Amino acid sequence: MKINGMDHIVMTTADVDKCIHFYCDVLGMRHENKNGRHAFYFGNSKINIHTRPGEFQPAAAHPTTGSLDFCFVVDSLIDEVIKEIESKQWQIESGPLPRHGAMGEMESIYLRDPDGNLVELASYRKG
Repeated sequence: MKINGMDHIVMTTADVDKCIHFYCDVLGMRHENKNGRHAFYFGNSKINIHTRPGEFQPAAAHPTTGSLDFCFVVDSLIDEVIKEIESKQWQIESGPLPRHGAMGEMESIYLRDPDGNLVELASYRKG
């Protein structure tokens, strides 16, 4: 067996409207709501949203809001990403900082979503 990539992750939110605002309006993902199941689409992946722990089974043993720490790769220079995030009036918690990701050296900034999850935005592009 060979793992080729990530299809989706599942995240629990305390406030679906604030969650939609962050992932769609701030990060630019596409939202779909099908039969009460919320999902955000980006690239070839998605984030499924649960509005209460273990909403759909099977689920993680202890799903809770604000427990994730994940990284998205962006296609712009990190300075451009910073300007865009600031123009949307979202606070940058940390960065830019040099990091080492799955594909090598990158620059990252860190944000918190409304549930407290740590969201890293990383650029492999050199300025």
